[in-house]
Amino acid sequence: MTSAAREGSPDSRAAFQVDLHGVVDLLARHLYSSPRVYLRELLQNGVDALTARRLLPGLAAPEGGGRILLTPCADGSLEVRDDGVGLTGAEAVELLATIGRSSKRDADLGAGREEFLGQFGIGLLSAFMVAETIELVSRSARQPDAAPVRWLGHADGRYELGEISPDDPDVPAGGGSLVRLHPRRDMEHWLAAETVVALAEDVGGLLPVPVHVATTLEDGSPVQRRVSATALPWSPSATAPAAREQSLVDYAERTLGFTPLARIDLDLPLAGLTGVAYVLPGALAPTSTAHHRVYLRRMLLSSSVPDLLPPWAFFVRCVVDVAALRPTASREGLYDDEVLVATRDALGRQVRAWLLATLAEPSPLATTFLRTHHLAVRALALQDDEMLDLATQVLPFESTLGPTTLADAAERLAGERLLFTTDLEEFRRLAPVASAQGLLLVNGGYVYDDDLLTRVAARFPAWRLARVTADDVAHTLEEVEPLRELEVTEALTGATAALASADCEVVLRRFEPTALPALLLRDAEGDHARAAAATVAAADDLWGGIVAGLTAPAKPRRLVLNDDNTSVRALLAGAPGPVRDAGVHALYVTSLLASGRPLHDGESRLLDGALRTLLDGALAAPTTTDPAAPPCEGDA
Repeated sequence: MTSAAREGSPDSRAAFQVDLHGVVDLLARHLYSSPRVYLRELLQNGVDALTARRLLPGLAAPEGGGRILLTPCADGSLEVRDDGVGLTGAEAVELLATIGRSSKRDADLGAGREEFLGQFGIGLLSAFMVAETIELVSRSARQPDAAPVRWLGHADGRYELGEISPDDPDVPAGGGSLVRLHPRRDMEHWLAAETVVALAEDVGGLLPVPVHVATTLEDGSPVQRRVSATALPWSPSATAPAAREQSLVDYAERTLGFTPLARIDLDLPLAGLTGVAYVLPGALAPTSTAHHRVYLRRMLLSSSVPDLLPPWAFFVRCVVDVAALRPTASREGLYDDEVLVATRDALGRQVRAWLLATLAEPSPLATTFLRTHHLAVRALALQDDEMLDLATQVLPFESTLGPTTLADAAERLAGERLLFTTDLEEFRRLAPVASAQGLLLVNGGYVYDDDLLTRVAARFPAWRLARVTADDVAHTLEEVEPLRELEVTEALTGATAALASADCEVVLRRFEPTALPALLLRDAEGDHARAAAATVAAADDLWGGIVAGLTAPAKPRRLVLNDDNTSVRALLAGAPGPVRDAGVHALYVTSLLASGRPLHDGESRLLDGALRTLLDGALAAPTTTDPAAPPCEGDA
């Protein structure tokens, strides 16, 4: 305040002690996410004024208990009236001439009490985001004989403060305040009636005090519409359980925009938290961020608060009201402090308890949940032994014998090894052969499955759960007769020589399906050893020696030719030479592609050379005429 202003005088004219343009820019760009918060801040001031009046001893309650009335006016302005504690002239000077000063710190009003939502100074200034001028008329309920005051603040930094007559029509009769906003240019829509109603319902729809909006009906008659609820939607009620359930479903559809699959009641008395968690009707990626709707003492804090639940609980969306959690400076989020961490863990335990109870017994809900949110079960089972035990009983895995749980698969094998793949392409490559041979093979190639199967193997050693190897598949394939083996020995030796550069051995077996000419058997350990060998070859002597000393020799790959396939039999019966070698190269590369591994440069050149040789041989072969074919017109 400048020297022209008399200290403590209610009749004064002065400039703000800071650049208001800078303050508004700071609020808009760095503190608040949107101009829509202006109405929340004004509602907070009104609720706090009513709370202060209720808490002050000996102070008469306003008629009807008090309320907040929002009135969009015909000239584009907005009036916000409350029946709260009001201000005297001295209080107005202290609070309105010092930005950031808050009546909630005043010892007379209960400093530090959690009943208060915000801070009067900054809250009022937030209205400059949409208003060119802010007018405040207030009358103290504590000192009804004190003169009412009018404060008029301008966006350019000027303000006027003075006493007015108690007979002024703007003065609340029994004490309270009136805030009138005049819109800034291009911000008129924020004060329009439809916008005010929508914002009031959104941010103040659960407030414990009556909030009304003065609007007009289609016939032009005025009406005051209440937008605040009398009770929280999830509060216990005398209605029948089915009616309460439907009411909560309707609330989710109206507020969150979806029909929930199920709901979970949330209650943490120590955190002053109540609410409900809604199970989403559709699947989400585990990496998606869950955003929850959080109220602070029934005023909307934010509809997109993250990290309220553990990461594995991405399948629910919460609506909660809290009292003990600390809001950020903008009151649009929560501080990630030790209280929030404890709250997150406690809420996670409540969701986990519901999940265990739901999946423990067969039901349509359990079936639908597993089909929709099986990834959440997998994510929780990675860190929770009790959920891991349940997951082995209820979680379906793709297998060569159809969908099965790990417990059912282990029981079916009766002590034999339970084999799985950790790669989706590997399962697709091996599944037709394994299925034809009656080998039970589980697909562990989806999200979380590799780590999950590793945990299951450690927790249930009797199941002999292990990753499938080339030997496991090779042992299920039928060997050819000894005479047939002798007949094709030379051809198999030549085929192995043709693939010497690929470190691949060619063997002959019989297996289903017969339409599959060849199967490439690879081991993860062998691939790792070959990669290490390539590193040794490319590295200097010292580093190469270290890597070579840590790596076991690689077993060669095995290209298993199917003797029941007519193309393979024709290839083995062909004469040695470039054409047969090209056929072997083509079978090797196509089998490699079927395994899901991309081709390296050498393998691409191998395929290109094979195709060129086969095409050259086919184009150079003499054409023959079918003697049974009818002669063409003009033939002699």
